[in-house]
Amino acid sequence: MDMTATPDLSRAQAVPAGENSAGPASIIDSFVARNRAYAAAYRDGGMDARPVQHVAVVACMDARLDVHAALGLELGDCHVIRNAGGVVTDDTIRSLTVSQRALGTKSIALIHHTGCGLLSLTENFRVELEDEVGIRPSWALESFTDLDQDVRQSMARVRTSPFLLHREDIRGFVFDVHTGLLREVEPLEGTTGHS
Repeated sequence: MDMTATPDLSRAQAVPAGENSAGPASIIDSFVARNRAYAAAYRDGGMDARPVQHVAVVACMDARLDVHAALGLELGDCHVIRNAGGVVTDDTIRSLTVSQRALGTKSIALIHHTGCGLLSLTENFRVELEDEVGIRPSWALESFTDLDQDVRQSMARVRTSPFLLHREDIRGFVFDVHTGLLREVEPLEGTTGHS
């Protein structure tokens, strides 16, 4: 160890003993501190786990997309299911099934967005992971090159799932990260639209 090197103190913060034994302070330590301030003013509004507006939103995890703000929603209005690309995977169907069958949602909005990272990734991503760690991922990357087509595919996957009770009000959109506007994507030919 080079004892003459100047230590990086830009991230170092005093952390009470026992709270972070992993080493220097991290962004998560700031979450914990901010949560204490949040909890001090928090009041349980008596909300139920069932979304007030009976809707589930499937969206990309991209940090530029604030689902609640973009759709004019409040806490408790909806379920938000997020993943890389906002694609409909088996796990998305699992979450939507619980959302509908156990918690009363009926409508589903699917949201992709411009500038998505999955537009530039290929299956080589999985090969590179296998080369690096020695195990090929069991999951599909679900990358795509056409936003609208992938939204249509996601709508079709939801509409054909035997596990979902409500498939009448399913709509797909592309969120423009530069304008904040949603653009609706029409479903595939021969599939039902929204009611």
